[in-house]
This record gives sequence, C-alpha cells and structure tokens, in this order.
Amino acid sequence: MTARSIAKSARFKTGLVGWLVLAAPRLMRGDDSFSYKYENYSEAAGRMAIKTDGALVSQDLGPDMHFQAEGVIDAIAGATPNGQPAPAGSNQVVLTEMHDRRKAWNATLSRQFPGTDISLNYAHSLESDYLSNGISLNSTTDFNDKNTELLVGIAGTDDRVKVFYQDPWTKKRSNDAVLGVTQLVNPRTSVTANLSWDRDSGYLTDPYKLVQKNIEVAPGVFLPFTYSENRPDHRTKWIALLALNRAFPSLNGALEASYRFFHDTYGTDAHTIEVTWIQKIGSSFYLEPELRGYEQSAASFYHYQLDTTSIVPTGGAPNPQGPFYSSDYRLSALRTYIYGLKAVWNVSAAVRFDVKLEEYVMAGKDGITPQSAYPRARIFNAGLTIFW
Repeated sequence: MTARSIAKSARFKTGLVGWLVLAAPRLMRGDDSFSYKYENYSEAAGRMAIKTDGALVSQDLGPDMHFQAEGVIDAIAGATPNGQPAPAGSNQVVLTEMHDRRKAWNATLSRQFPGTDISLNYAHSLESDYLSNGISLNSTTDFNDKNTELLVGIAGTDDRVKVFYQDPWTKKRSNDAVLGVTQLVNPRTSVTANLSWDRDSGYLTDPYKLVQKNIEVAPGVFLPFTYSENRPDHRTKWIALLALNRAFPSLNGALEASYRFFHDTYGTDAHTIEVTWIQKIGSSFYLEPELRGYEQSAASFYHYQLDTTSIVPTGGAPNPQGPFYSSDYRLSALRTYIYGLKAVWNVSAAVRFDVKLEEYVMAGKDGITPQSAYPRARIFNAGLTIFW
C-alpha cells in the first residue's frame, strides 16, 4: 500500500442515510426560502480541516405540495491517523496526509394528505473514491386532535467504493427504518420517542486504515509489518431516542434535550446526551448555548496493535470469514464533548442570519491508545436565509 493510497480518505464514508430525511424537513411548510451555509471544521495540531459550502432552496408547489433541494461541497485536507501505533519512545501515532473533495445534493418532494404528510427524498454524493445514491420515504400522521404525531420511514443506499486492489469498484448497501411518536403533553411541552434500525452490507472495511504486527523473520528477530484492516461485511445498528421540548414563556426561552442509545453487531454500545437552551432577546435576536456528550465502548475487533494478540493478519482484500481486526481509533472506547453557542438574528420578516461556534473534544478511554490519536477541533459556521 502506497502512502498516496493511504492518504485518500480521513474518514471512511458511511453512505447518505445520516442526512436522508429519516426525520422532518428542516424548514416548515410555507417557509419558501433560500439558505446559504458555510462551515469550517479545523482540528488542532495541523490535522484535518474541512470547509463546507451549502445551499438550500425550499418552495411550496400549491397548497398541498412542497419541494426542497440542497447542494453541498466539502473541501477536505490535512493529516489523520492511519492506524499504525506510535514508534517506540513516542506517544505520537503515525499520521498521513490526505485531500479530497465531496460534491453532494439531495431533493425532497412532500405531499400533504388529510392528516398525513408523505415525503420522498433522493440523495447523491460523489468523492474521488466513493459514490453514494440513496432514497427514503417518510410519512407523518396526526392523531388525537393533532396532539400526537406518528413517524414512519424507510431508506436505502446503493454505494460504490474505489479500492486499489479491486477492479474497478466494490459495493456497499444499507437499509434503514424508523418508527417514532411525538406527543404534545401540554401547550408548552412535547416528548418524542424514536426507534430506528440500520443494516449495512458489502464492503465495510476502510481501505486506508492499517494494522501493525511484529513478525519473527528469523530466530529472535522481529520486524514490524503493516496490513490492511479487516472488518465484517455486515453491520446491524439499533438506535433509541428520547427527546423533550419545553417552553418557558416567563423566561422567553425554551429547552431542547435528548438522550440516544446505540448498539450494533460490532459490539459497540454508545450513549449521547444533548441539551440546547433557546433564549429570545428582544424581538428579533436569539442565543442558543448547547452541550453534547457522547461515549462509546470499543468494537470487539479493535486493537491498538496486534502484538498482544494471537491474530495473524491475512492482508489483501477483506476476508468475510475473519479474523477481524482494526486499529482505527474511531472504533476504540472513547468519549466526545461538544459545547458551543449559536446566535440567530431575524433582520426582518424576509432575512435571517445565524452564526455558530463550537469546540469539539475527543478522548480515549481504554488507557492504551495514545491521546495523540484523538482530535480536538473548532467548528465555525454561518448562514443566511432569505424568505419570500
């Protein structure tokens, strides 16, 4: 494996389901508008930097139909761990440089029927080594005098991964489903409960991540050899979400809080807690401080290095029969924190401006993987929306 091929990707792409609309559209019906969003993600110590430009158009098509289209361009460059451990006497894991550009778009058409809204979404994403196409279908139905809303959604992706040892592209598939309910408890409070399921299959290994093991090449002589990682060719995920929205009119504010539990067949359990306070200041200004905490256990086949295991790497193309092994820090036991502040200014009935600054901190929990593997980043984004 050459350094150039290793450097092609900082993170293995997981398809479009994360932003396929297994949730309500971002803009409410009737919000005919154009939005532009800029985001700058910058990791400390000269690691990854991602600059994103995005635009979204939302338009009613008569009294019962709505159309929304979004386009995104990501410019990605910097250094990222390739899976090799830190050299002897150092705590700095091996980094490799990479750069790439992603172009993506998605479109949603929704139709309002009596008591039910149905939306169809298509999404497309292209990078130098990854192509993804996805589709989703969602319905939200009102019950109980519109105090209860039921969400049902399904989605799927058909992806292609360009791998240097396979000709020309290899396949990856995903299928998703979500079932949720939102209940209005009183005029100020609502609660939401969602269950979602995801099944990925095909090429799930990251072709740019390595594992390392010292191999005895002569009696008493060991040399470090690197191999491509090997992950299972299928993965099933389950996610449970509980959310609370509560308005506090006397404070001119509102609370949004959620808890998410994640479990998958990699053996990973994860917990996410997110809290946002929305504070209205005057007639047209809002401040939104937020805090998000995330913690996960390690995948069953994660190893910082293979020297302490009996695993004999096979090398070459992924072997669905195993053994499975990866030194990708993202599969280790870790925790992350995000804290930030967003400001929203409704300049007029036709113009809204927002700006947001976040700090992102990741730390390992296994006591083995060096902290140098985990990033710390600052995220800045700004947006402008024009309504008509």
